[in-house]
Amino acid sequence: MIYISAYERGLFVSRFGRSVGKEMFNVGDMAVYPAHGVGVIESIETRNVMGNDQPFYVMKILGNNAKIMIPQNSAEFVGLREVISEEEIPIVYNILKEKNVLVDKQTWNKRYKEYWEKIKTGSVYEIAGVLRDLFTLKGDKDLSFGERKMMDTAKSLLIREISIASDCDETEVEKNLNAIFTS
Repeated sequence: MIYISAYERGLFVSRFGRSVGKEMFNVGDMAVYPAHGVGVIESIETRNVMGNDQPFYVMKILGNNAKIMIPQNSAEFVGLREVISEEEIPIVYNILKEKNVLVDKQTWNKRYKEYWEKIKTGSVYEIAGVLRDLFTLKGDKDLSFGERKMMDTAKSLLIREISIASDCDETEVEKNLNAIFTS
């Protein structure tokens, strides 16, 4: 079992779930959009929706350059949040290092649905748990194609966010993650 200090627990609770953690984002801010990962707020545009002018964040996702428009008034509801702080990275690594994990032996499609729901929360801690569980499961049996793809998705989401939070190269973060799973 991992030990999480009161400070870490406070950070965990403040990040767990769907909290934005910030009233408003500005152009140039980095943010995390659930299931898509880290992006940059490129602009804030006003669009007319059903007769009402509404401000939208225009966010460019790093890695695939997808553009997403997020209504400012529902940013918290959809799970838009700040990138984790450098102080939170050890919490993510502790989750990944946890070895005493019981992975449910349910069918792959039920597991896939459960893990996808966790990824969709946008919580870096949930994503770390999914990656850890899939890696643990991989040691016991072959993963389905969907589970292998999900493991790659979870890993890339973590690598990108940790890389930005630590101001470190993605290849270095990937080496750190690989070292955790090979130890």
